[in-house]
Amino acid sequence: QVQLVESGGGLVQPGGSLRLSCAASGSILSINTMGWYRQAPGKQRELVATITSGGSTNYADSVKGRFTISRDNAKNTVYLQMNSLKPEDTAVYYCNVDYVPDYDVTVHYGSWGQGTQVTVSS
Repeated sequence: QVQLVESGGGLVQPGGSLRLSCAASGSILSINTMGWYRQAPGKQRELVATITSGGSTNYADSVKGRFTISRDNAKNTVYLQMNSLKPEDTAVYYCNVDYVPDYDVTVHYGSWGQGTQVTVSS
C-alpha cells in the first residue's frame, strides 16, 4: 500500500502564494509521473500540473506562468508552488502518483491523496 500525505493548503488573499506538498510512502520501488489535480464545488476534477520522473512538466493553461510543479525523488515528494492566486483557483487540491510497487516490478498503480483545501478570498 501507498500513503500520500498532503499539506500546505489554506486561506489566502487574491494575489497571494501557497506551496503544497505531497509525500508518498509505503511499498514503492519507483515513482513515474506525479501530479496535482483540483476540484471546485460543482465541477469535475481537473488536471493542474504533472511532472515525470525525468522532470518534464505539463500545466493546465489556466495556471501557466503562475504555478510551478517540482519534485524531490529522494523524498518521494511533489510540490506545487502557487503564485498570483485568483479566486477561481479555490478548490480541493489532490496529488496523484503513478508508481511501481516494490513487490511486483511488472505493474504500476495510481494513488490519490486525501486532498487539501485552497481558498482564495479577500
